[in-house]
Amino acid sequence: MTIEIEDKFDVPAEYGLPDLSGVRGCSDVAQPLSHRLVALYFDTPDLRLATRGITLRRRRGGEDEGWHLKLPKAKRVRQEITLPLTRGAKTVPPQLAELVLAFTRGAPLSPVAQLETRRGLVKLLDDGGETLVEIADDDVKGTVLGDDPRVERWREVEAELKNGDRRLLKRVAKRLVKAGATPAETGSKLVRLLGDVPVRPVAELTPGSAGEAVMAYVKSHVDALSAQDPHVRREEDDAVHQARVACRRLRSALKAFKSLISGTEDVQEELRWLGEVLGEVRDLEVIRERFARRLDTVDTELIVGPIRQRLGDDLLAREQEAYGRVREAMSGERYFALLDVLDALVANPPLTPLADEDAERTLGKIADKGWKRVGAAYDTAQSVEDPEQREIAMHDVRKAAKRARYTAEAVGLPELAGRAETVQEVLGRHQDGVVAQDVLGQEAQAARGAGEDTFTYGVLVGLERADAQRAHEEFPEVWAKVA
Repeated sequence: MTIEIEDKFDVPAEYGLPDLSGVRGCSDVAQPLSHRLVALYFDTPDLRLATRGITLRRRRGGEDEGWHLKLPKAKRVRQEITLPLTRGAKTVPPQLAELVLAFTRGAPLSPVAQLETRRGLVKLLDDGGETLVEIADDDVKGTVLGDDPRVERWREVEAELKNGDRRLLKRVAKRLVKAGATPAETGSKLVRLLGDVPVRPVAELTPGSAGEAVMAYVKSHVDALSAQDPHVRREEDDAVHQARVACRRLRSALKAFKSLISGTEDVQEELRWLGEVLGEVRDLEVIRERFARRLDTVDTELIVGPIRQRLGDDLLAREQEAYGRVREAMSGERYFALLDVLDALVANPPLTPLADEDAERTLGKIADKGWKRVGAAYDTAQSVEDPEQREIAMHDVRKAAKRARYTAEAVGLPELAGRAETVQEVLGRHQDGVVAQDVLGQEAQAARGAGEDTFTYGVLVGLERADAQRAHEEFPEVWAKVA
């Protein structure tokens, strides 16, 4: 996968590229190159990819011919996934079709447009001849395919950063604009050609109202969940964690703000289901990395038997199996139905009359109630005499703190969110130590059955127990400070 940082410009037919020699930050300008590019674009019949700012194409010609999947731009950066050309020109490779399932929801992909481009390419180079910025001067013929074909022609210029820095790209853009270019009205040729691309419906709410604030928060995490989908399928670093966090924050918000948004119990349950599916991978990933760090701190003479392999490769194999279950879940109708419900929630939220009230006053009261629930849960836990039952009750304190934190973040109360996060973090250290001991016990039992020495498992259990106990003993003092 590559990261695209680029600026696009609309230019008149008679536009001439300015002299780019002498741009501060580059040493030379390569001789212009010319290419003929033919790109076939794929989408669903109702343009679900274009609606999300996604392009999927098969392009012949140029230096990067092949299949290209461009994910939505964020902060001027686009992520592009490429595959070599396949023999079938009108069948999307399964790898790419899977990566857009969160947006197509299983609808078929077919050609919707073709772009024929005559491209003049200018490269700005450094002292060693490496490309810093590419300037593409494109003369485009676009054809809308289907029952009512249509042809359009236009010209545009694109400056793409390769190995330079953003300041260099900004200086190049300044020269292009000075010569008569204007920033492009659309971010892609396809959107320009198609014209009236459907817009995702979003509810228009009373400015400054509690409903407006809460729904802005909900929409941001609905978008985050969908945006992480392709990265989860590619098993990219931190993607499962971010998708799981989006699920948790959405579920927490819908629960905390039930006095503003009614009737979301079913979607909360579905978010819990998806969070658990993602959580299996995330928990294995975290525990595997945790044990690797633990073993690095243990004296080598205390490490006996193939424990690194069992706590590394074996857990990694379980993690890969869990990824398979994630892909299966995220390719099924239950997942697609959840995404449909979330989109409908953003478009037409079932708000109560309280949602029209002032945001600061209304949401502040809700956040305050969330923090009081943490205190009530802690009081309940302290009243439990049985140690095992008290530990379960303290886990409820941690869950209440996490919900209070998410609620405070949603309404813009960082100080309260920080207090809740402190509670969550300390109790989380205790919980992580308890979970780690359970996993070590299971792995030690498997090792014992295989005739392996289990001494080091005992060493690790001791370290985890000590850490968990420290967090447990530390909590009353932490609580006294934050409460």
